[in-house]
Amino acid sequence: MTGILTPDQINNIVSSQSVCRIACTDGKDPYICPVVYTFDGKHIIFQSKPGKKINYLRKNPSVCAEIDIINNLNNWKSVLVFGTFEELKSKEADEARKYLFNKAPTLMTTSSVHPFEHSDNLPSVNDSNRIKKIMCRINIKEMTGRYEM
Repeated sequence: MTGILTPDQINNIVSSQSVCRIACTDGKDPYICPVVYTFDGKHIIFQSKPGKKINYLRKNPSVCAEIDIINNLNNWKSVLVFGTFEELKSKEADEARKYLFNKAPTLMTTSSVHPFEHSDNLPSVNDSNRIKKIMCRINIKEMTGRYEM
C-alpha cells in the first residue's frame, strides 16, 4: 500500500534522521550530494566546505533536500523539502553550528576527521576537520512525503 505522509509524520521523519541529500543546480547542470543535518522545526541546518555544492547554491539558492527511511523496497518513507539556501555568518553561524553539533548524532568517522582514533602515535585530539567553514540553512517553503508499507 502506498500513501501520502501527514505533516506530523513528515516532521517526525525529518527530525529523526541525520543525513539528507541536497539537490541544486547552477541553471545548467544538476548536482546532488549527502550532508549531515539537523532540523530546528523551520530550517534544515548543515555545514560545508567550499566546493561545487556551495558554488551552485550561491548562484541559485533554490534547493531541494531528500530524506528517507528505507527498510526494504516494499517498506519505505520519503520526504522532499523545498526551500531556499542561506549562508549564515558571524553569531548566527556560531549559534547554528552549536545547534547542529548538539543535535546531530555522533557518527562513525574516517581517519581524516579523527586521526587520533586510528593511530597510537598521535598524542592529542584534533577536532579541526569536524568544523567546516561554511554554515548553511535551508529556509523551508514546503515539505511533502510518501510511503509504501
